[in-house]
Amino acid sequence: MDVTFAYNLDRLRSLSKRIGATPLLDLSGLLANDRVKLYAKAEWCQLGGSVKARAAYRIMADAVEQGLWQPGMHMLDATSGNTGIAYAAIGAAAGIPVTLCLPDNASQERKTLLQALGAELVYTSPFENTDGAQREAKLMADNAPERFCYLDQYSNRSNWLAHYDTTAEEIWTQSEQAITHFVTGLGTSGSFMGITRKLKEKDARIQCVALQPDSILHGLEGWKHMPSAKVPAFYNPDQADEHHSVDSMDALAMMKRLAREEGLLVSPSSAANVWGALRVADTLESGTIVTLLPDDASKYGEVWAQIEDVNL
Repeated sequence: MDVTFAYNLDRLRSLSKRIGATPLLDLSGLLANDRVKLYAKAEWCQLGGSVKARAAYRIMADAVEQGLWQPGMHMLDATSGNTGIAYAAIGAAAGIPVTLCLPDNASQERKTLLQALGAELVYTSPFENTDGAQREAKLMADNAPERFCYLDQYSNRSNWLAHYDTTAEEIWTQSEQAITHFVTGLGTSGSFMGITRKLKEKDARIQCVALQPDSILHGLEGWKHMPSAKVPAFYNPDQADEHHSVDSMDALAMMKRLAREEGLLVSPSSAANVWGALRVADTLESGTIVTLLPDDASKYGEVWAQIEDVNL
């Protein structure tokens, strides 16, 4: 084995200790019915600072293990922000260069973080969202296959397998096998696909609820409005027991509520997941709901500036 390759592989493997094992927070105090429990995984508590660390690590590790990446190549993908930050953090720690295509209207905070982590950035049309970034990344990989290892998080089965093998097992164990409902939003859909598949194997009675924005124009960064978006290759709508939509303003109100009532500063997508989970809770006489908090508020300063005027 090439000495440089072995070094990168060893460094990458060592990072597994910094991925996953996130805490499960009890948010049941938000509920009026004490026979319903609500828990949320604080996914920012890992390398890269978001739920995307799990998929990014698994995708990168599998690419190295399978020989798809070799020293001298850049790992390349499209991103709206969080997966890119995870790629860049893992790449920096493992000595693997990372190139990312992202829409030009990504927040300045995200751009600054990616630059700080040493990622090479290619900006794409702000009008095409991540769909345009995916097209650009694919074109770059096709034109220079010797330079780029294209990871393609939207089609890569390692994305959902990361959650099947880790996140779902953690939820099952941390909830003491009491979970009755799982709720989360759809972006690449990797977390929903992987977690629901494993949970259904554990207990087929568990109800899995998918959330998505209520319109093509929304403020839930990283989420996809599936009817109008390029649908990820592994997304299967039939895997959800229910589909609910979320209004961006409801997510902003929930951000404010979580800050004021729980002392939690979270992202719009995290707040949207909690809002969706509360809607499910309203329909139950008893049960245990688990959702994800994909990331915290640290990358959303411009959003917090808008929240003072949002009514609870």
